[in-house]
Amino acid sequence: MENDNKECPKCNSPYGYPDGSLWVCPECFYEWSAEAVEAEAATQGFFDVNGTPLENGDSVTVVKDLKAGNNTIKSGTKVKNIRLLDEPVNGHDISCKIPGQGSLYLKCSVVKKA
Repeated sequence: MENDNKECPKCNSPYGYPDGSLWVCPECFYEWSAEAVEAEAATQGFFDVNGTPLENGDSVTVVKDLKAGNNTIKSGTKVKNIRLLDEPVNGHDISCKIPGQGSLYLKCSVVKKA
């Protein structure tokens, strides 16, 4: 049995401790298995419209026309240096700056990796 503390996946407390086959957080009382957390982390991620994994700093291309206020972001617009959001904003996964538009949020489902 490991004696190292693990970070709680729910509240990020560094004081998680083993209790039998589960880990327990003394701050929020969440219980988890290390295997389940690793499996969930492997299945979660950010993928473009074609299923290609996206990472911070990637360049992407918009795959369809998007309405942004009074303007339209045309299909084929290239966006450089994206930032993936840990907490989605109204269902949007990507924070980026688009030339001529400024800072915007996009969904992974409307971009492909460039």
